[in-house]
Amino acid sequence: MANRFNKVLVANRGEIACRVLRSARAEGYATVAVYSEADRGALHTTLADETVCIGPGVAAESYLKMDAVLDAAKQTGANAIHPGYGFLAENPEFAKACVDAGIVFIGPSTDAILRMGNKAEAKRVMQSADVPCVPGYNGESQEDATLKEEALQIGFPLLLKATAGGGGRGMRRVDAESEWDQALSTARTEAKNAFGSDELIIEKLVEHARHVEVQIIADEHGNCVHLGERDCSVQRRNQKIIEESPCPVMTSVLRDRMGKAAVDAAKAAGYTNAGTIEFLLNDGGDFFFLEMNTRLQVEHPVTELVTGLDLVSLQLQVAQGGALPIVQDDVTFNGHAIEVRICAEDPYADFAPQVGPIDLWQAPEGAGIRMDSGVATGGAVLPFYDSMLAKLIVHGATRDEARTRLIRALRNMAVFGVTTNVEFLQRVLAYETFAEGNATTATLGESGLLDIAPDAPGIEPLAVAAALLIERDAKDVPHELKAWRSTGPSVVPIRLAWKDESFELSVSLHGNDYAVTCGEDTITFTLNSVDGTTVTWDTNGHGQSAAGIANGASVYVLHEGRTHAFEDITYAPPEADQAMSDGLIKSPMSGQVTTIHVSPGDTVAKDDTLLIIEAMKMLNHITAPHDGTIESISVNEGDQVNANQVLVQFTTEDADE
Repeated sequence: MANRFNKVLVANRGEIACRVLRSARAEGYATVAVYSEADRGALHTTLADETVCIGPGVAAESYLKMDAVLDAAKQTGANAIHPGYGFLAENPEFAKACVDAGIVFIGPSTDAILRMGNKAEAKRVMQSADVPCVPGYNGESQEDATLKEEALQIGFPLLLKATAGGGGRGMRRVDAESEWDQALSTARTEAKNAFGSDELIIEKLVEHARHVEVQIIADEHGNCVHLGERDCSVQRRNQKIIEESPCPVMTSVLRDRMGKAAVDAAKAAGYTNAGTIEFLLNDGGDFFFLEMNTRLQVEHPVTELVTGLDLVSLQLQVAQGGALPIVQDDVTFNGHAIEVRICAEDPYADFAPQVGPIDLWQAPEGAGIRMDSGVATGGAVLPFYDSMLAKLIVHGATRDEARTRLIRALRNMAVFGVTTNVEFLQRVLAYETFAEGNATTATLGESGLLDIAPDAPGIEPLAVAAALLIERDAKDVPHELKAWRSTGPSVVPIRLAWKDESFELSVSLHGNDYAVTCGEDTITFTLNSVDGTTVTWDTNGHGQSAAGIANGASVYVLHEGRTHAFEDITYAPPEADQAMSDGLIKSPMSGQVTTIHVSPGDTVAKDDTLLIIEAMKMLNHITAPHDGTIESISVNEGDQVNANQVLVQFTTEDADE
């Protein structure tokens, strides 16, 4: 093997930077991490031998700034760069700039990125290699009239897709001609903001299909193997949520067919290093090329768990100029692996991105459990980057063992301080269609799971929250004195807020026993201990435990797999927990106002778009909740706004009636 490099700079952040750094160090390479000013002290910076700050928190001024990354490599003597995924990973200009600077780019060639990074060109390459493709339009003309004419010929429903894109950005489903103009405008804008190009392709929507992708790895000596497939059908807005390997309906014959097509596709593209060929698979066993991802995929760990291979290590070997250490017959598959993406988003508020501190990050442990994370207790979720915080991956001998093990792991995972999708993921994994292995790309949208609102917490989590508050506020008082006043046992009033509801609690302490009353319900229990983040108690001989913390006015309890976030409003003014009056529209997330569609005095109808906020690389339409008239607008285009910041005030149509 050649020795082209000995020091690797990882041009990324978060969980993928941590994951690459670990493998690079295990292979004996010196390592460099880069970070933005907002990421100072982030987890990935603690795993590298050297670190370099490359700019402000905004990605365009740091992680996406090629000169800053290359300067960091020059400054530290790094002679190879691993881009991870996202940011500069599929940027052909960056790959070329690395080569021009004498730095090894750990990925494919510039030419391969150009061919496969553009969805239109990629489809043309696949068609020339007889790889089956989804019907659609991938021509060069981008005139609005041309695109609409092609769309009408293809027929609805269809997908608009950014040619330079991925991750669901710049992609819009269009079900009817009446939706076309807005979908086209939104897709163009999102594509331009995310990828620097507003070029689009059109594809006929293949409904109720599976999204199945094949992992390949190729070296510079003409060797290329596939490492099996991953089923990524559980998606929301074309963004993957759950990935697994093998595909539940895969047969050895179908795997051979898809694997051969993937290898043929890679060879047609002149591809080297790790890549993924994405297909749609219908229920008749026919599959169609979607795109090639010229990088390591988010979901690569499930392939690693079923094959026993380290994909980053293979990438490093190929980048050194070495031949693949395996041939196709060496690749074997063991058991089943499933991955879920832990994201800072609120599933019960249309998955609005969330930002804020991480008061507790408690990852599950146990046999077959792997956590790839870029955050830790005391960190923070920032508005500048993607909402994904970590990936939880499990392996089992069978699919059902892996699935049930993953549900248990999620039930034991505590993330306090920022809202995540952990509870939602448990619902999806338990959903009958997924449990039976029958999920398609349409399943999640048809399941009703996206519309489920959480029930108000029951008495038990309220009781545990109350106990945490009392223990926190009286931690310096001897326990035998906490429960007594001169008139006898004390009764402690506590008011807790949860979303728009408030709960009046009455807590009586009798020695070690707590009696917590809320309305007509009372629970009596013995608080055995509050040890760090673990609370244990006993109710009528039934011992239980939960994770919980009381941090200032914020109180968190993880009970029976569900995280409850309360606010202690015991001493708050009475109006503190009252909802704002109608007419004030607040931002559901932190982000930047990109477009304002209305002006004071305008009349709006329910669901009209008032403005658009870009948050974590996605465009979010803020709509009118009622018919009414715009009274005032509190923000300007380009403004950064915080969650719950007032954006617009308007008068509803029946306000004066």
